Amino acid sequence: MLDFAFATREEILQHLGARLRAQRLAQGLTQAALADMAGISVGTVKTLERCGISSLETLVRIIQALGLTDQLQPLFELQHRSIAQMEQAAQSRRMRAPRTTPRAPA
Repeated sequence: MLDFAFATREEILQHLGARLRAQRLAQGLTQAALADMAGISVGTVKTLERCGISSLETLVRIIQALGLTDQLQPLFELQHRSIAQMEQAAQSRRMRAPRTTPRAPA
């Protein structure tokens, strides 16, 4: 299993593409069938599986077509590890950008 914390961007992309390919094959779908279900071209599926390159929209279309949408839920959720971090996160949500006021002439 690839440890994403120590992997390069290219390694992560290729690994995620391979995971999507494994999901497609586990469901007995061809690349053409998946492309049709997702409303994208076969070439786009091939590129995603081989290199991990796609737009975010394309990735979501494929995830929906594979029925894996529920696995997106925990993605990028804010993780709190301590009370101090929870307090800091709460404060950061309340902060506003400072107002820009014109400077008085000198």
